[in-house]
Amino acid sequence: MSNSFFKRFKKEEKPVVMEEETPVWQDRIFWVSTMQKIAYPVLNNLASGSLRKTMPYESKSNKGQKFTYLEAFARVFNGIAPWLELGSDSSKEGTLRGKYINLVLKSIKNSVSTNSNDYIFVVEPKQSLVDVALFAQGLLRAKNSIWLNLPMDVQARIIRELKNTRIIAPYENHWLLFTSMIEATLLEFTGECDKERLIYPITKFRNDFYLGDAIYSDGEDFELNYYNSLVIHPMLNDILEVMRKYSLQEGEFLDVQLMRSSRLASQLERTISPEGTYPVVGKSLAYRCGVFHLLSQAALNKILPRNISQAQVRCALTKVIKKQFEGNQNFNAEGWLVCGFNSSQLDACENNIDTGSLYACCAVFLALGLKPDDEFWNAPAEDWTSIKAWNGQQIQPDQPINF
Repeated sequence: MSNSFFKRFKKEEKPVVMEEETPVWQDRIFWVSTMQKIAYPVLNNLASGSLRKTMPYESKSNKGQKFTYLEAFARVFNGIAPWLELGSDSSKEGTLRGKYINLVLKSIKNSVSTNSNDYIFVVEPKQSLVDVALFAQGLLRAKNSIWLNLPMDVQARIIRELKNTRIIAPYENHWLLFTSMIEATLLEFTGECDKERLIYPITKFRNDFYLGDAIYSDGEDFELNYYNSLVIHPMLNDILEVMRKYSLQEGEFLDVQLMRSSRLASQLERTISPEGTYPVVGKSLAYRCGVFHLLSQAALNKILPRNISQAQVRCALTKVIKKQFEGNQNFNAEGWLVCGFNSSQLDACENNIDTGSLYACCAVFLALGLKPDDEFWNAPAEDWTSIKAWNGQQIQPDQPINF
C-alpha cells in the first residue's frame, strides 16, 4: 500500500515524446500517488492503533496536541472520501482503492472506540467542533463505501459523538457551518436533527454575510483569505443538498449557492499562475493546496462555469500539486507533513496550526471522485487562464455576478 504501485510511472529525467493520452493518464496517476504519500502515514497508523504513538506534534503552541490526531484523520478522510466512494474494482487503482477503504474503516473503528489507544474523539470546546464536522462531511461524501459498511455499533458510537458536539457554541463566523454540517449528517443518517443548529447558519450566511460576487464575509468583519474556498462554499453546498433532499424550505437556496460557487471556481482558477503558484495571502496558508477545495469540488460536482474547461482546471491543479508535493520539502524524514507553506516554515503558521491541521491540503483531491474515464481526466491538456493571458492567447473578460 506504499507508493511502490506507482514507481513504474515515475517521470523520466529527460523529455520524451509521448502519445497525447499518456500525459493525461499521468495526471491522475500523479494525483493518486501524491494522495497516498500524504494520507498513508495517518491512515496506516490509525488503522494499526499507533497514531498517537507515532505521529509527531509541531506547533507554536502546545494547546492543540489533544486535538491534532482527530485533525489529521478528519482532514485526510474529508479530502479522499469522494475517491473512496468510487468503490473497489478489478483495475489496479480500484484494487488500491479497496485497500484504502479498509484502512479507513479500521481507522474509524479505532478512532471511536473508547478501548482503543487511538480513541481520538475528544469533544472539548472548541477545536473538536471543527474536525468532527469535517469527519461528518467525509461520511456524507462516502456514504456507500464507508458509512454503510461500518458495523451498527460503530455507527451508533459515531452518532453519539456527533450529538456530543451540541454542547459547543460556535463562533459567529464560518464555525456556524460546522454545527450545521454535523446536523445535516445526523439528518441524513438518522432522519432527525436539531433544526435550529442546522438552519440558523444557512440563513445567517444567506441573509447577513454575503458581500457580492460570490464572496461571503467570515462573520461581521471581512478578512482577505481563502476561507470561502476552504470551508464556506464547500460546506454550504453539501449542507444544502441534504436540506433539499429532505424538502426543507431553506434548501431552495441551493440553486443560487451553486451559481455563486461556480463564480468562485472561476476566480480561483484565475489565481493560479503559469508556474503553479498562487497568492500568499490570508491565514491558514499551511493548508497549502487545500485552499483550492472549492475549485476541486466544482469539478467534482460539474458546476464549473462554461468558459472554463475541465481540462484546464485539471492541468492547473496538477501544476499546483506538483509545485508543493512533487519534491519532499513539505515532509519530514518519516513522511509526515511539516508546518509551513512550501517547506518547514513554522514562523508562517498561526498559533492554532499544528501537524494535524496541515492535512487540510487533502481537500484538493476531491476531483479524484470523478471516474478515471471522466472527461476531467481524459480531455487533452489545456492551458489555464493565466498561461493564456500571459502568452497573448485570446481569453474572455472576467465576469462578476450580482446575485
